[in-house]
Amino acid sequence: MDNQPKVIIQRASKTTQIPTNAMIKNWVNLALNSSPKNVEISIKIVDPEESASLNKQYRQKKGATNVLSFPMSVKTEDLNFLGDLVICAQIVKNEAIQQGKSVEAHWAHIIIHGILHLLGHTHDQEESMRKMEALEVNLLSQINICNPYIKNKSESKYE
Repeated sequence: MDNQPKVIIQRASKTTQIPTNAMIKNWVNLALNSSPKNVEISIKIVDPEESASLNKQYRQKKGATNVLSFPMSVKTEDLNFLGDLVICAQIVKNEAIQQGKSVEAHWAHIIIHGILHLLGHTHDQEESMRKMEALEVNLLSQINICNPYIKNKSESKYE
C-alpha cells in the first residue's frame, strides 16, 4: 500500500462550487502530513437537511453545520481508519460569502479543521482552541491562504 491517505468522497449535495476530488485530497494530505501513513478517511458532502439531521442526532444541536467529525480510529494490519467527515456544502458556501472569503479557501479551512478533529484536536477549552487554530493557520499558510480567524476583511488575503 502506498503512503498516500485513502480518501473516500461521497457527493450527496446539489450545491454548486464544491471543490474537485483532487483539491479535497490535497487538503486532506496537507492536514495529515505528520500523521501515520496508510490512513483512510471518508468525506460525505451533503445538503442542509442531512447535516441538520445528523447534527441533531449526534450533537443534540438544531440546524445544519459546516462540518461534523466522527472519529473512529479503527486499525487493521494495513490501515488506520480515522473516521468520517460530513460537510454541508451550502453552509460552507454561505459562510465564505458572509465572511468575504473565497469559497475554495473556506473549503480548505473546513476540511483541514475536520481532519484535525479526526486526529484528536479539539477547541472545547481555551488552550486546546488556541493550539488547534494555530495549527490550522500554519497549514493554510502553506497553501497561501491567510488566517481564517481574522475578522476584518481588509486584513485578509482572501479574494
